[in-house]
Amino acid sequence: MERPSPREILEQKMRETRPSWTRNAPAKPRKYKASMKRVDDYVVLDFETTGLRAGSDKIIQIGAVKYINHMHKDTMYLTINPQQHISSTITRITGITNADVRDAPVIEEVAHELIQFIGGLPIIAHNAPFDMGFLYALEEITPIPEYTVIDTVKLARKVIPETPNHKLTTLSAFLELEHNAHDALGDCLATAAIYQFCIDRL
Repeated sequence: MERPSPREILEQKMRETRPSWTRNAPAKPRKYKASMKRVDDYVVLDFETTGLRAGSDKIIQIGAVKYINHMHKDTMYLTINPQQHISSTITRITGITNADVRDAPVIEEVAHELIQFIGGLPIIAHNAPFDMGFLYALEEITPIPEYTVIDTVKLARKVIPETPNHKLTTLSAFLELEHNAHDALGDCLATAAIYQFCIDRL
């Protein structure tokens, strides 16, 4: 049996400690357009965060990589001061400590830059609801467009039946990628490789 990842352990702890009145709360409407259609120009997006709850938890690292005709054209890679404590569990998962973010910019200083970086391109993310939840939580800071989003978890489930699951680390091992897991840039590069592999199989 495969051992749970640190993020899965964190998810389980949060489910166990979440107040009962929130567990059955209706899901918020999705603000982006999910797609499985092939695109050749896109931005791969990944956040590392203080936890799993967009809004109350905060971004501590941004990774965004722009591809034009599947060629790497530009990168945005920043550590962010979340203005809240980073737990030892999150440090164990991401390697990011409170000392690492002490002198980093706060999200209010870079949110608009991120939206400008993405422009009108589609977004590709692995487990997109997580990252998009944190992206749309920035609407209090800057307007967020209605993006077209491709989730490589769903795409991989469709075209890679060989793996026991479709976690980023599992898919990276299957494709023999060099993957710096739970680093925003490392996860972006792995996600891009998985996306490009998947569309070649469609």
